Amino acid sequence: MADIKYKRILLKLSGESFCRPGEFGLDIEAVEAVAAGIARVCELGPQVAVVVGGGNFLRGQTFSAQNPIPRNTADYMGMLATVLNACALQEMLERAHRPARVMSAIEVPALCEAFIQRRCVKHLESGRVVILAGGTGNPFFSTDTCAALRAAELEADILIKATKVDGVYTDDPLKNPEAQLMEKISYKDVLRRGLKVIDPAAISLCSENNVPIVVLNMFTPGSIEKAIRGEKVGTRIAR
Repeated sequence: MADIKYKRILLKLSGESFCRPGEFGLDIEAVEAVAAGIARVCELGPQVAVVVGGGNFLRGQTFSAQNPIPRNTADYMGMLATVLNACALQEMLERAHRPARVMSAIEVPALCEAFIQRRCVKHLESGRVVILAGGTGNPFFSTDTCAALRAAELEADILIKATKVDGVYTDDPLKNPEAQLMEKISYKDVLRRGLKVIDPAAISLCSENNVPIVVLNMFTPGSIEKAIRGEKVGTRIAR
């Protein structure tokens, strides 16, 4: 095993990871690139669980606001979208000779296993990547919150939120050229300052369970590997 700081990681991927920038749906080259990145991380030796979003297909809150569909129904539709992404990622991981299992909080028995904490831990201990779909299984919760919940349940050493930005900034860097990247910030300060990089419920869950979070740019080569080695990358959110 390589010299890594964290032995079990929870990787949160947005739905945007599975499509081309600015587009929707699945782009197989994007999925292959994500799978290749996860495979490289696995080679370092940690146990890897992945929570996937579904925004490349549908975001429940946004969809409900724009259509006469209730929020709870729209959220369940979004959960099904995460299953699509998870199944595609599983196939690409196994094509890369990396065993993987999809476990879902909502039952889709033809495609994936139900999420059971003990079974999930067994998969991780057996060297399989576990892809967690279906969010929390309940409406009105984001996949960020799901990632925090699963990180706590699985006793992950760290939650890595892989995004399209380099970390947490003092302001929106696209709107304010003076915005600065913060190397470290506390859970309390994220909530106090209303920073939008991660859901407040997820921050609270990680704080209560002492799960550190690293927010980084997944498109920067080697960024996730640096994080699991404990090297400086992105923004670290902790006590």
